[in-house]
Amino acid sequence: MSKPVALVTGANRGIGFEVVRQLAEKGYAVALASRDERAGREAAARLAGRGLAVEPLQLDVTSDASVRAALERFRERYDRLDALVNNAGVLLDEGVSGLEVPVETVHATFEVNVYGALRVAQAFAPLLIAREGGNIVNVSSIMGQLAYAGPGYLAYRSSKAALNMITRVLAAELKPHGVRVNSAHPGWVRTRMGGPAAPGTPEEGAGPIVWLATLGPDGPTGGFFGPGNKPLDW
Repeated sequence: MSKPVALVTGANRGIGFEVVRQLAEKGYAVALASRDERAGREAAARLAGRGLAVEPLQLDVTSDASVRAALERFRERYDRLDALVNNAGVLLDEGVSGLEVPVETVHATFEVNVYGALRVAQAFAPLLIAREGGNIVNVSSIMGQLAYAGPGYLAYRSSKAALNMITRVLAAELKPHGVRVNSAHPGWVRTRMGGPAAPGTPEEGAGPIVWLATLGPDGPTGGFFGPGNKPLDW
């Protein structure tokens, strides 16, 4: 396959769907990964109907077996991977104080936002290493910044802080292989998670993610970037 190839998780709606669209419009062949197989097929069909190279891929980031199966199906369809976007995420503790949030909620949040991203990165990184290049983008949030942490959202904040550490460690380990790993904050965006009051659009939120996913060999690694591709404090 001559086209560069990208894989985006949690991509059947919201920011993930928009990232898929923008990457496909830039000439990428994109595997649109989603936990809900039917929703993924429908989302991919909408983009394929516009002539974009998008294929659905069923992938539940909380399941080792699902990730392994997705990797096998991916390899059957594609002979390369140039960009991995860990977009799948949940927000389960809105409006709950850190003193009251159930530990089970924290665990469920980490299962998707942290362990899920790590599962997928560990499974698919060898494809990037084989190419001796490419990008991994972890979709994070300024809610995970230690420098400006405040009350509430303990599960979500902690998960994004942990995801940022995964970014830093993997960036250091993969740098010798030419693979760049960065975190992206899309901003407060009008999605199911962000809500109708959010000022940003999914198109705007996808901006820094797509930029990081398409970096060339001289691009940054181990960084945290937000809207306008501006560096952020950890």
